[in-house]
Amino acid sequence: MKKTAVVILNYNGEKMLQQFLPSVIKYTPDDIADVIVADNASTDKSMDILKEQFPSVKTLVLDKNYGFAGGYNRAIAQIDYEYILLLNSDVEATEGYLEPLVEALDKDDALVSVQPKLLAQKAKDKFEYAGAAGGFLDKYGYPFCRGRIFETVESDKHQYDTEIDVLWTTGAAMLVRRKGYLENGGLDDRFFAHQEEIDLCWRLASRGYKLRCIPTSILYHVGGGTLDASNPRKTFLNFRNNLCMIYKNAVDANKILFIRFFLDYMAAAVYLLKGETGNVKAVWKARREFAKMKGDLKKDRDENLSKTVCNPDGLADYSILIKAKLMGKKTYSDLVK
Repeated sequence: MKKTAVVILNYNGEKMLQQFLPSVIKYTPDDIADVIVADNASTDKSMDILKEQFPSVKTLVLDKNYGFAGGYNRAIAQIDYEYILLLNSDVEATEGYLEPLVEALDKDDALVSVQPKLLAQKAKDKFEYAGAAGGFLDKYGYPFCRGRIFETVESDKHQYDTEIDVLWTTGAAMLVRRKGYLENGGLDDRFFAHQEEIDLCWRLASRGYKLRCIPTSILYHVGGGTLDASNPRKTFLNFRNNLCMIYKNAVDANKILFIRFFLDYMAAAVYLLKGETGNVKAVWKARREFAKMKGDLKKDRDENLSKTVCNPDGLADYSILIKAKLMGKKTYSDLVK
């Protein structure tokens, strides 16, 4: 039996499947892994296209749209492979992308998840926003990457071609041990979409697992394939889920959330000055929704803290807001000098 499954979650993504699935099939060695499309009850022609154009691809059809987190949780629970690659439907594969990732897990039992170097599909000399060359968090819960600080995305000049342990691996292309994934709760399906992989990885790292970026593996990601960066729905999910993640995982969550109250409304003020009233409302709605969810999240926080055995290295002791916005440190290399 094959050790690895490449699982692509799909919802009404027939165009993406037609554009990107051929590269995944071509560059996924069939003696190493199966390619599986898990479908979130699409209403377009996705399943017909898979049957007619990609008969080698296995399919798993869910009964409704469970979102990114819920969809993957249900799919991974139903298939039996040692390693699972969570792969976005808007990812273009390259030759030899899978082997270094699998090899890394084979060699180090302490590793629970690895990611490739993720570059932009539309500008292949640049890193991709959602993961780049490995993810971290600053002291106030803001995610950043080697290759991406806030809106600043670097060109890939091979400056981050070394392997490095990270706090989080990107959900766009995350190879994870199925056992570790399931035993530690998987993705939180209350998040629906956005930052749920960071929440999971923070949980894993706090429990002593290692996560790593393997830059010899390269994939190209479109990004924003579901929601545009300026979409208020995306703003809502990012702000709400980030607050939930902090509350669930941070030892000093109350202190961080106190400061975030002011930082979030500063962000809303910036949106207002830009005339983005939809995003202003999204920030307010996100904070209100988080307040409603805290009671339900309390048991998760208690469990996470009880199982925490270390303070992960990928949690920075500085604010990237201060370093990037006030001190002009726009790249990861500048941050860590």
